[in-house]
Amino acid sequence: MNTAPAPHVAARVVDAVKVYGGGDTEVRALDGVTVDFPAGRFTAIMGPSGSGKSTLMHCAAGLDTLTSGTAAIGGTELNSLDDRRLTLLRRDRVGFVFQAFNLLPTLTVAENITLPLDLGGVRADAEWIDALVDTVGLRDRLHHRPAELSGGQQQRVAVARAFAGRPDVVFADEPTGNLDSRSGAEVLGLLAHAVRQTHRTVVMVTHDPVAAAHADEVVFLADGRLVDRMREPTADRVLDRMKALDTKALDTKALDGAGERRGQGVLS
Repeated sequence: MNTAPAPHVAARVVDAVKVYGGGDTEVRALDGVTVDFPAGRFTAIMGPSGSGKSTLMHCAAGLDTLTSGTAAIGGTELNSLDDRRLTLLRRDRVGFVFQAFNLLPTLTVAENITLPLDLGGVRADAEWIDALVDTVGLRDRLHHRPAELSGGQQQRVAVARAFAGRPDVVFADEPTGNLDSRSGAEVLGLLAHAVRQTHRTVVMVTHDPVAAAHADEVVFLADGRLVDRMREPTADRVLDRMKALDTKALDTKALDGAGERRGQGVLS
């Protein structure tokens, strides 16, 4: 059965299961998740702590492998690739923005932006890079090094670098986690603007309802399962949904704890 997504889907996982450890220490981080990320859209992934949101992103991006199920970028199933081809796919078709900016301190802004292309021996599209520089608002910082930039400016460089190779999809993992609220809002606005202007795709993991409100859609996970999707999110609606998920998670833990205590009482 061919589970590769249709052309209008930038990334997808089908029946995704990810298990860490075994026996008494087994953790089922993903439990049969099927979700697609439409091309040309900004999707946020949210869920309580331990819900599997970062695991989902890592497996969808090819940074980690699934225990079972499939993950695909465009029409390419990741589990069909050997390590070399998977590395090339991540380099050529996927962009990344992390909480830690991951800029090379010895390189200038301009050099950091084109670094993935330079490593791959790919000639940068000067017109495209020029447009990106204007989009992130760093025209006057191209010859500066990361230490000479604010945190928000460094993350803008990381965003431009992620889009430099015109990837099928950009994955952002808590991209505002190290930023103050103002800088974070600027970076989120930049990601949303980049999606609209460049018709690229962004998938972002976040715990912040305000951040999620910048997305076109929010995907909610709980206990490793997909539990909801919300289009045209607002911070208030996302916060209410997260409160409900957190309450359910606490209730489940309380029931589990009561069951364990009852079991211990019987055994004793």
